[in-house]
Amino acid sequence: MPAPQCASCHAARAALRRPRSGQALCGACFCSAFEAEVLHTVLAGRLLPPGAVVAVGASGGKDSTVLAHVLRELAPRLGVSLRLVAVDEGIGGYRDAALAAVRRQAARWDLPLTVVAYADLFGGWTMDAVARSTAGSGRSRACCTFCGVLRRRALEEGARLVGATHIVTGHNADDMAETVLMNFLRGDAGRLARGGGLGSRGEGGALPRCRPLQLASQKEVVLYAHFRRLDYFSEECVYAPEAFRGHARHLLKLLEAARPSAALDLVHSAERLALAPAARPPPPSACSRCGALASRALCQACALLDGLQRGRPRLAIGKGGGARDEEGPPPPPPSDPGSAPGPAGGECGAACKERCE
Repeated sequence: MPAPQCASCHAARAALRRPRSGQALCGACFCSAFEAEVLHTVLAGRLLPPGAVVAVGASGGKDSTVLAHVLRELAPRLGVSLRLVAVDEGIGGYRDAALAAVRRQAARWDLPLTVVAYADLFGGWTMDAVARSTAGSGRSRACCTFCGVLRRRALEEGARLVGATHIVTGHNADDMAETVLMNFLRGDAGRLARGGGLGSRGEGGALPRCRPLQLASQKEVVLYAHFRRLDYFSEECVYAPEAFRGHARHLLKLLEAARPSAALDLVHSAERLALAPAARPPPPSACSRCGALASRALCQACALLDGLQRGRPRLAIGKGGGARDEEGPPPPPPSDPGSAPGPAGGECGAACKERCE
């Protein structure tokens, strides 16, 4: 049976039916519609004012690649300038290939690229070193917790380095729905309350952040990358299989099988969520170590780094994310010079941010 005509241009044959609406479109019309919807999200949400210098969090994966490409197409209409900021987490056999994809994108699209590394920002700690430190604690799944917190902080540092006024990330609707599910399953009312909207305006000196792809499904992000023939890195992180997010992702797939709109329904539910006054988290204050915005004495990044430096990484993990005030032995000598942490005490001079989940 031949494919139907495109419902938009009525000239070409349709190449797909949009997962959300069922509308039959050719590849060119789908890409135009996708870009128009992202433009509407940005303009309706007043996410990026004219003249903004936008740091695009570039990982080399499909989401950040599509985000950078779409914003590059829309930049003249939005009146913004773009900078790519990539983070080198120090994951052997994985991150080098992803960064190579980011460098190809930067060269092809003539966009400036800055790479910031965990090892430089966090006293020599890389994700491989963190994984070795947590391996004997029975909490190897905590790698993604560490990485989420530190990556958010590293992206903030990179954005400041390039003079950005705003940060954008490639989180799509599926990502945000998974996060809502995770916060419900953990009983984390504070993050549920902060999870609505398309980003954060920036408090305590932090740069404003937004997610222009938050209303786009993962399927449509992949389809856009396919029709635009975008070059991106598609391998899964070596530490991802043990992450709690995988369980939320599996649950979301089951929900979508019964209700195709489940992901967007969860995203919109988070936007409308209101907590009773007694359940609302206290207003944030300043981190006692670095001065950045924090909901406890130490921000998440400083708490996690403090646990690593004291050789007790489990102290900084758990509901609420605060580090306990007990003393621990110093960390054991590193097995190789490349994995050596920085000076004791966890001081780092970078702006602390809370975890991104």
